[in-house]
Amino acid sequence: MPSSIEDYALIGDCETAALVGRDGSIDWLCWPSFDSEACFAALLGNEDNGRWQIAPADEVVRCSRRYRGDSLILETTFETATGSITLIDFMPPRGSASDVVRLVRGDRGRVKVAMQLVIRFGYGVAIPWVRRADDGAVLAVGGPDMLALRTQVATHGKDMTTVAEFEVGEGDQIPFVMTYGPSHLPVPEAIDPIAALKDTEDFWAEWSGRCTYQGEYRELVMRSLITLKALTFAPSGGIVAAPTTSLPEKLGGSRNWDYRFCWLRDATFTLFALMNNGYTEEAAAWHDWLLRAVAGNPASMQIMYGIYGERRLLEWQADWLAGYQGAQPVRIGNAAHAQLQLDVYGELIDAFHQWRNADLALDGESWALECKVLQHLATIWDQPDSGIWERRGARQHYVFSKVMTWVAFDRGIKSAEKFGLKAPVAEWRALREKIHADVCANGFDVEQNAFVEHYGAKVLDASVLLIPAVGFLPPRDPRVLGTLEAIERNLMSDGYVLRHDPRENQDPTETEEGAFLACSLWLADAYVLAGEIDRAKELFDRVAGIANDLGLLAEEYDTEQRRQTGNFPQALTHIALINTANNLSAAKAATQKPAMQRSKQS
Repeated sequence: MPSSIEDYALIGDCETAALVGRDGSIDWLCWPSFDSEACFAALLGNEDNGRWQIAPADEVVRCSRRYRGDSLILETTFETATGSITLIDFMPPRGSASDVVRLVRGDRGRVKVAMQLVIRFGYGVAIPWVRRADDGAVLAVGGPDMLALRTQVATHGKDMTTVAEFEVGEGDQIPFVMTYGPSHLPVPEAIDPIAALKDTEDFWAEWSGRCTYQGEYRELVMRSLITLKALTFAPSGGIVAAPTTSLPEKLGGSRNWDYRFCWLRDATFTLFALMNNGYTEEAAAWHDWLLRAVAGNPASMQIMYGIYGERRLLEWQADWLAGYQGAQPVRIGNAAHAQLQLDVYGELIDAFHQWRNADLALDGESWALECKVLQHLATIWDQPDSGIWERRGARQHYVFSKVMTWVAFDRGIKSAEKFGLKAPVAEWRALREKIHADVCANGFDVEQNAFVEHYGAKVLDASVLLIPAVGFLPPRDPRVLGTLEAIERNLMSDGYVLRHDPRENQDPTETEEGAFLACSLWLADAYVLAGEIDRAKELFDRVAGIANDLGLLAEEYDTEQRRQTGNFPQALTHIALINTANNLSAAKAATQKPAMQRSKQS
């Protein structure tokens, strides 16, 4: 059975990523890219679906782990009755091929170590043909994929796996290097694992050294930024929502989705997290990815795309996998890519506007595209949609979706006026006022003194927490404060925020999930904007407190079982943590505008 979600660590090379358990087992790896088929899929089944474990053969007395400085180099120390070893796991910056390097270092005494390598291509179902190359490498080939394992340790086959047993003494350092290559090409050349370790250290030291955040939460912010970098697909600049699929929102439940794609809804949040902390190069790559992905007819703009901007993310089920601790189905692809979600138009236009505010260059194609997008939005803003949470039932007039259409026209107007861009500003102003009036008339429930989930509803939705952040209403507007109070009464679970109202809901399965961590941080942001800094800090510390020992967070948190749930690590959660930390630091320094207060950045 796979480990608890929070017991995993992340390693990666900015093109794909692996999850490594406390037990020294790599239980998830899609190679060569985030969206490739997994060759280790034990995370969604068991060891027969593929894993690579290196750990003491005898009982472990104590296990501890850490990242080496501000890097993605993982060090797991195992102590046994006879000594201790440290397993050093990392993926070097990608060169001509992609590698996973595992170094077993002897720290004290002598320790017997066992290695088990179970390669299963095709998401844990395809057993490869294994042979030994002339240079001694173990080659595993299946269809289009090839893996090469190189080590000085003697290995042998056993029950369709590759195993080894060896001893490590104090001062020893034994390397294992696994390399991916297409099966129709020559076997990738071997790398020097020690030199690769130094190269990887240098890479992360240089990258982390560019961080400009110096507030009291630097360690948390830095780890979240590193995680965001790790989830960036370097060749295109796209950022995946998570490196995993089908980790359940409720343990044992069916709300299991594939997050190895790039969502437009995260656009502005991502831009702030990168720009406000010194990473303009990554912000530029993200902007360029956005521009390419949405290029073309605005009517065909999607809510998410593949890592290169692919549009077809067809959803199917890997029914041979038992699912994470029994949570089924295991989904590959995401059918929500075909939904209409009006909020993404606001996120897109807002992202481009904030880019201009940061004095970062945009080419002429960007404004032309924005004008076409707004022209199209003017014809569809009053339609029902599937909402930010990608409801798979009947479409509704979701309040947050409508608010974000207001944002789209508001930012278009501000860009045109501030930067002298040609646009039908009078038409956009009229639409902005019409949308604002429509939302206030139909999306606000006087009885509850709160904005609700959708027009005519009585249930609440945590996305409306963003109303003051996007500038739709002032932070201390009575309707905003009433909404915060209503959410505190109805959407809180043990101090964390639920995204769906647990009272009545159109889809009962949507209450079967944990507290949504990004929404909890959005409430903290609303507190900051309302001047309630102590409450914001208390909530921020509560969310930060459930990060695992390495500072990693999933999408949600089960407040009853005290476990992280959902895909892991989750970009949106870490982005929200970065932005809230910036907001708190800005408030503490008594600056005029918190970093994420988009309504003030005109």
